[in-house]
Amino acid sequence: MFDTPLGITLFIIICVLALILITLINLYLVGHILRLAILTRSHKNKWTRGCPVKEPLQIEMYDIGQKWHDANVASKKELHIENEGFNLYGEYFDFGFDRALIFVSGRTEALGYGYYFVQPYKELGYNVFVFDQRAHGHSDGKYNTLGFEEHKDLIKWAELLHDTYGNKSILLHGICIGSSCCLQALVSDKCPDYICGMIADGMYTRFYDSFKNHLVKFKQPKNLLTPFVNASFKLATGHTMRIGNIDFIHKLTKPILFIHSKKDKYSVPSMAEALYAKVSHDKKKLVWFEDGAHSRLRPVDTERYDGAIKEFLAEHFEEVKA
Repeated sequence: MFDTPLGITLFIIICVLALILITLINLYLVGHILRLAILTRSHKNKWTRGCPVKEPLQIEMYDIGQKWHDANVASKKELHIENEGFNLYGEYFDFGFDRALIFVSGRTEALGYGYYFVQPYKELGYNVFVFDQRAHGHSDGKYNTLGFEEHKDLIKWAELLHDTYGNKSILLHGICIGSSCCLQALVSDKCPDYICGMIADGMYTRFYDSFKNHLVKFKQPKNLLTPFVNASFKLATGHTMRIGNIDFIHKLTKPILFIHSKKDKYSVPSMAEALYAKVSHDKKKLVWFEDGAHSRLRPVDTERYDGAIKEFLAEHFEEVKA
């Protein structure tokens, strides 16, 4: 069959097609492995309440946060809800106010990460709630779905804080993927009116683009691998990384404060500019930090970080505490 010119041509075509198929299968397998590593909780010891990255600055942030927790433990209540078959857990610090701040951590970070960031809110007159998102800490779950599913849990937590604990208004503060979760809650048809606004630290436009920037750092072929990571993600969760905050932020009607670093290598500055431009109202503010890595802005200049929050709240909500 292959001893004629036509046979030889067919043989070459078959070999090329087989090579393409093998390459595609291998790329999908690599993408699948990356998705398992980055967006899947494969065992209970992954994404626990401990410090996820053993680098000096984050260890210091956790230590400072733990000291805040220990100083306020008398005000803490352990909370639990069930939503869509998942057992979810959080901690509510009741300081006697009639409004609350919900902090939403990013990927790999359970509720302990929030202790460091919530410190200014007590002084500003807010009760504080931190929680383990699905697949983090003590909560059930296997996948991080970039807020597509988690925002439903966030709304349920807000309902609990409002209906059971008497908080008349609830503010959201999210880090990276956590800010995506906050935004999706706020633009949801099921979002209650008392969820009043959000602070977005390091928000990205679409995780598809942010993930590419992660691959650049590790010197991997971003344009080659990312589609296969997304294919695995969609197969596992039913969602796509190609849809993100830039596609629905125009629906936001409530105040938003963007806090962003000009040196963010993942949620690059142009993402913050694009998101800010797509907000269709004027109850928005973008505060730049000249320095600081992704999700590490507060330790760079704590006074300015906390001050930006205080100024934003004073401008758009009832008077905050001095």
